Amino acid sequence: MARYSKAAQKTVKQAMRKRKKGTLKSGSGKKVKSRKQAVAIGLSEARKKGQKVPPKKS
Repeated sequence: MARYSKAAQKTVKQAMRKRKKGTLKSGSGKKVKSRKQAVAIGLSEARKKGQKVPPKKS
C-alpha cells in the first residue's frame, strides 16, 4: 500500500520547484536552500491539507 498519496507527491514537488526557483521561504521568512528542508516543508503543507502522509516522527 502506498505511503503517500498522489496529491501529497504533487505538494512536495511544488515545494521543490519553489526552492529551485528561489521563492520557497521557511517559517522564519528566510530563503530555503536545502533539499531536505524543502521536502519537509512540502510534507508539512500536505499534512495541513489533509492529504495521505505518514505522521511526523518525533
